Amino acid sequence: KVLGLRQSMSRRGNCWDNAPIESFFGHLKDEVNIKACKTFEEIQREINKYIRHYNHTRYQWNRKKMTPVQYRNHLLQAA
Repeated sequence: KVLGLRQSMSRRGNCWDNAPIESFFGHLKDEVNIKACKTFEEIQREINKYIRHYNHTRYQWNRKKMTPVQYRNHLLQAA
């Protein structure tokens, strides 16, 4: 409340709004070894590295076998 943030909630039983981020976190947990990190800075570095990998080099079947960045650019060119 102090920062002016409010929680976003959809109707009960509607999971579609959470599906993309739930999928991302599932992949993050499977593909990044956080347990090997000794400091918070190492964890931050590993997560940032994974986010760059996920967005720029990790191809996704449901996005025409493109990375998220390639797919976004593809959609922008089509518009």
